[in-house]
Amino acid sequence: MEKRVIANSKRRRGLTVASALLGGVLVLSACSGGGDGASGGGGKDSSQAKADEAAAKKTSEAQIKITPKDGSDNASINNSAAVTVSKGTLTDVTMTTSDGTAVEGQISADKKSWKPSGQLERSTTYKLAAEAKDVNGRVAHENASFTTVAPANSFIGTFTPDDGTTVGVGMPVSINFDKAITNKAAVQKGITVTSTSGQEVACHWFNANRMDCRPQDYWKEGSTVTLKLALDGVEGAEGVYGVQQKTVSFKIGRNQVSYVDAKTKQMRVTQDGKTIRTIPISAGSPKNKTYQGIMVMSEKFKETRMNGATVGFTDDDGKGEYDIKDVPHAIRLTSSGTFIHGNYWGAKSIFGNVNTSHGCVGLQDKKGANDPNVPGAWFYDNSMVGDVVVITNTGDKTVAPDNGLNGWNIKNWADWKAGSAL
Repeated sequence: MEKRVIANSKRRRGLTVASALLGGVLVLSACSGGGDGASGGGGKDSSQAKADEAAAKKTSEAQIKITPKDGSDNASINNSAAVTVSKGTLTDVTMTTSDGTAVEGQISADKKSWKPSGQLERSTTYKLAAEAKDVNGRVAHENASFTTVAPANSFIGTFTPDDGTTVGVGMPVSINFDKAITNKAAVQKGITVTSTSGQEVACHWFNANRMDCRPQDYWKEGSTVTLKLALDGVEGAEGVYGVQQKTVSFKIGRNQVSYVDAKTKQMRVTQDGKTIRTIPISAGSPKNKTYQGIMVMSEKFKETRMNGATVGFTDDDGKGEYDIKDVPHAIRLTSSGTFIHGNYWGAKSIFGNVNTSHGCVGLQDKKGANDPNVPGAWFYDNSMVGDVVVITNTGDKTVAPDNGLNGWNIKNWADWKAGSAL
């Protein structure tokens, strides 16, 4: 009997030492055994139980919550790393990547929450350590680690136009996704496009990676268009989730539409329906006709290189039929290579008289792109991305609506809306 009591006493002393080694940190676990609860005290609590009870009374009431929960993977890069506290206030929060790089963040004014200052990186492991105090100054701690969604398991949409820009009336909202979207309806529900003009906006999927949005008619000049992407956590394909959460706006400028007639070899530039200038042009030759249709300016270059080899015009040696390294005042109309641009190498007499190009629309210009008085420079200076160019009488087919920003060639509104996933 004496030996059993001594053994129990040693065991209790061992637990006391272990508690001291824990540095006073309360460990709540299933450690209340039944065999040793009674001693000479005749049913009273053991000294260890009393110590545990006393420690519990001294524990902070502050309750810290970190999201996402510890050990999470595929975490959002937008909404993760939120720290909140109840029954107390936050005193310190630190966040680092797995290699120790600090992540900037800020505690709220009421000291009840914390969040990082910017968007997190994909496929990165982060560690969070939070400290808070209750009204009695007692300190509480919480730690968590999580990993954000990997590029292989996420998708983003590259959109145009950019936030804060001013564009022409023909500019669609065009979104290109870096992964094929199979759940188009869910993704489209996460995208809204609105205009201060009140125009109805409909979206059209050209394929699994591209969706454009526009009104039935050109945007109203002076209006503001807002694109909202609420794709964070949206499953676009099996196991592939969106990570974007942002709102951008752009302004619509004056209404400018230019009409190119390859038969008369003239371009009529209009603003608000009124002709402001007529410019002689040279369109595609009978061998290399220019696409017809409604085209939207997507890029502008004061000077650029044009090499025929990049668009299939090659000589027998495989080199481009032409390679001009300083084409002035070039404005892109299609992604396949149709431009309206200045031409300094052609005789002045061809403009308005002969179609000589490989498919582009040429305007008289000067080498160096520094003479503001030539037609090419004037048109460039008075045009903006999003302006419309309507090309007719070339004898060629109508440009494909997804070749550039040219969805206006789906002229029937019902046909455009039929491309929606909703």
